[in-house]
Amino acid sequence: MTDAFDALEVRDPAQREADIFARLPEILKGAAAAPAYAERFKGIDLERVVSREALAALPVLRKSELPALQKAAAPFGGLVSHSPGSYGRLFTSPGPIFEPEARGTDPWRAARGLFAAGFRKGDVVLNTFSYHLTPGGFIMDSGARALGCAVIPAGPGNTEQQFELIEAYRPAAYCGTPDFLKILLDGAAAAGRDVSSIKRALVSGAAFPKSLQDEFADRGIDAYQAYATADLGFIAYETAARNGLVVNEDIIVEIVRPGTGDPVPEGEVGEIVVTTLDPFHPWIRLALGDLTAAMPGLSVRGRTNMRIKGWMGRADQSTKVKGMFVRPEQVAEISRRHPGLGRLRLVVTRAGEVDDMMLKVEAEKPDDVLAVEIARTLQGVMKLKGSVSFTAPGSLPNDGKVISDERTYD
Repeated sequence: MTDAFDALEVRDPAQREADIFARLPEILKGAAAAPAYAERFKGIDLERVVSREALAALPVLRKSELPALQKAAAPFGGLVSHSPGSYGRLFTSPGPIFEPEARGTDPWRAARGLFAAGFRKGDVVLNTFSYHLTPGGFIMDSGARALGCAVIPAGPGNTEQQFELIEAYRPAAYCGTPDFLKILLDGAAAAGRDVSSIKRALVSGAAFPKSLQDEFADRGIDAYQAYATADLGFIAYETAARNGLVVNEDIIVEIVRPGTGDPVPEGEVGEIVVTTLDPFHPWIRLALGDLTAAMPGLSVRGRTNMRIKGWMGRADQSTKVKGMFVRPEQVAEISRRHPGLGRLRLVVTRAGEVDDMMLKVEAEKPDDVLAVEIARTLQGVMKLKGSVSFTAPGSLPNDGKVISDERTYD
């Protein structure tokens, strides 16, 4: 068993699934009150979206679309039915992407992840995520205060002042990027400053390899990672099991084939798509452009929600070939037109100072006629010529990559 945040985390998975999809139609109808979602859902009976299969039939909204949508219909791209003044805080992130924060306690659902990392009521927390215009600092701040912690709103940078704060307030916990925690620890060691009060950390926003996790452990800090975004808040978080990240409550995570909205089999790497059951600001099938894979089974620590492997790269692999963009969705279209193929990977190289494309195709029964047909489809879809090379089923890496740009310009 685990010291769970609440009973929702340890309920039977079937019960969770039934509860989520019983609530989803009302969330979808609320989303459809916003004009952009109303247009996306045109002709769809939202009352019938009560399963993962039905959800997968809804259109994907790509995060990369948001800047253009919001520029055309400021500030929220027609995806929100409430006025800006009805929210608690209003932010912007690079893009630019404009994000509202709902009123209330823990609007970004961060408390669960902090609790799993060992944060408890009465802890003093050094929060080094930025409080300036972006929501990062407030995501962690609201979650920590919901747990009953006191928060030092330090923000990033200015290590000398950070040392003064740490020595005065003796925080037990740290929130921020793993990189900045290492900078603080190294700087303190070099300057003879005492930061030994920090025993726990919740890190996000950058890669957190096991080597760095082990280094923190050697320095007396038990550090965990979270997968969060400025749009959605906490999506998944690490627990003491140290075996993947547990998906947060009140959200639905799908893993889809890059360039499509089609779910992949469990264990296959694909793009993360998230639906939130937030009635005030729902996101419906928001594709984040990040890659991960679902893990089989349940956490050994008792939490029963889906687990993912964490961040495994970017799904947006678009690149230019001979002056034209080639995109993952084009590779997916080739696959759609030739059912029965396995994984596809478009490899882009240089040959004689000219861009060259080869489509590697997993196929049970390759033949010359099929190669010609696929090459013709490739040219029709991408408006560029490329060769086709067959490979054995299961031989292409399970890494979510459908376009591999291997050009060098030495």
